[in-house]
Amino acid sequence: MKKLLLTTALAGFAAGAAQAQDVPVGIILGFTGPLETITPTMADGAELALSEANESGNFSLGTLTPVRADSTCIDSGAAVAAAERLVTSDGVTGIIGADCSGVTGAILQNVARPNGVVMISPSATSPALSTAEDDGMFFRTSPSDARGGEIAAEVLRDRGVETVAITYTNNDYGAGLAESIRAAFEEQGGTVTLVASHEEDKGDYTAEVGALSSAGGDVLVVVGYVDGGGAGIIRSALDLGAFETFYLPDGMIGDSLTETFGDEIDGSYGALPGTDSEGASQFAEMASAAGFDATSAYAGESYDAAALMILAMAQAGSTAPADYAEHIMSVANEPGEQIYPGQLGRALEIIAEGGEVDYVGATAVTLIGPGESAGSYREVVVEGGALETVQYR
Repeated sequence: MKKLLLTTALAGFAAGAAQAQDVPVGIILGFTGPLETITPTMADGAELALSEANESGNFSLGTLTPVRADSTCIDSGAAVAAAERLVTSDGVTGIIGADCSGVTGAILQNVARPNGVVMISPSATSPALSTAEDDGMFFRTSPSDARGGEIAAEVLRDRGVETVAITYTNNDYGAGLAESIRAAFEEQGGTVTLVASHEEDKGDYTAEVGALSSAGGDVLVVVGYVDGGGAGIIRSALDLGAFETFYLPDGMIGDSLTETFGDEIDGSYGALPGTDSEGASQFAEMASAAGFDATSAYAGESYDAAALMILAMAQAGSTAPADYAEHIMSVANEPGEQIYPGQLGRALEIIAEGGEVDYVGATAVTLIGPGESAGSYREVVVEGGALETVQYR
């Protein structure tokens, strides 16, 4: 799949030289809603890759132009409408996003598939997306929550936790990850006292926390959103003295967590996708120079999502999704020269010369199965009111 005729590449260069054109790329994330403090940095990560490719002068198909849209994270109707505008009004050649699993699935089925548009999500982690009908158009640089549940169980058991209660935001992401954690924790010998949903945007979570407290548990697992109901659950639990320690999955990890609770939740811990690879260090330097935090949740995955789309277009010699979709798995995996953040220009040169690339990126990308990341995780703990990295798994 990786082989590309030199004549095809040269023809692409000639066409690009003859007529440079805008190549609009949609970036649809929850700029409002329960992840609104995380998503701007995700967008920065994706746009950093687009800028890098443009500045290299080696992307022959035109000028990559980001077009942002708001998924809201939780309102599927609004997300679908925003995605439709990206496709019909803005004419995007692909979509980076969405972020949350429910709206991602809605966009996939109602916009991407009917219009034949590629989607690469950096953060939609629901296991249901692994088997969703996608016509070969959907990919994600984040691992499935099936893996996230295993990681959560490992972290909890390694810390000697015997019993947990689980609360989850009542949507595809919450239900899928909660079930994965429950199954993995019980398989490892732990006891789950209660699994209960919570709704977003409630002013009072006393009843939900009361039920969880009555069931008991050494730790409360909060599968929610850091700017939404998850934070409300923690606030109520602290005020009621119901729980002192919380397990925090990816949707709960962000700067606003410690800004809101500080040392009130010292000793709480969790995990989110992350790696200490060579690529992560290089991405951190680039992000710092660009003025954003590389360790923010899914920033690296967003950079990688955009980079994969760029390289697939280059290898296909086309910005048409029907042409480049089949090249995404190719550029993401062996064989080929390994490519890290800051080396997109080099990758584009290799492709233009008919060579092969193995994009490693910021998050040690390897796409498996239905086009999703195998994934590694960064374990964190709250100490002195700040998030500290413990280890990588």
